[in-house]
Amino acid sequence: MAASAPPPAEPPRAAAAAAANPPASTAPTEDGEVEAGATPPRTSALGTANWGTATLVGVFAGLLYGGSKEASASVSKDAEVMLKMGSTTDKREQYRLMRDAMEKRFIRVAKGSLVGGVRLGMFTATFFGIQNLLIEKRGVHDIFNIAGAGSATAAAFGLILPGSPMWRARNVLVGSALGAGVCFPLGWIQLKLAEKANLEMASSKPADLVEEQGNQSGVGAAIERLGRSLKK
Repeated sequence: MAASAPPPAEPPRAAAAAAANPPASTAPTEDGEVEAGATPPRTSALGTANWGTATLVGVFAGLLYGGSKEASASVSKDAEVMLKMGSTTDKREQYRLMRDAMEKRFIRVAKGSLVGGVRLGMFTATFFGIQNLLIEKRGVHDIFNIAGAGSATAAAFGLILPGSPMWRARNVLVGSALGAGVCFPLGWIQLKLAEKANLEMASSKPADLVEEQGNQSGVGAAIERLGRSLKK
């Protein structure tokens, strides 16, 4: 009796499914393993600050500086009010002078705080915005990004100052030179401090891991000794 021919082989379903559904992008986890469906995190450049955080810090610093400046400037005006109060014996007039002085002082301090916060906040936002833009365009963060951001920010603020076109052009040139000259050494110091901090963090991690492993081994040894004593 002739043997029947074997049925035609079916295409492997696993290969077809793999061809239809390519593997998702992978990214390393904390343990060094690769997790499916995850994208590699984007690391920030060395020595950079978050734009929003830096802007908020600039706004609060401007509020404090503007308020303290107006408060110190109002000391002489308070002395004038005290002289006026000493020259009159009417209690109502003294009360009115004191109330007016306190109201004017509050308005001056509040206005100075708002103006200082807006100015310093705009300066900080412009500086870090230009710096992040240069980092993104150049692909590297170095001292030239900081100096360029400082020069462009100072030039922009020199352009919006009131005055004639010649005066504004002069402010732009002076601001550009001063911004680059001030930010160049400050940027160098910032990058050096950031590099030193990263090196210290990298050198401290192995010591922490060794200490943690030693603690874990000590706990494991104590557990083993306890188990042996219970078995006895």
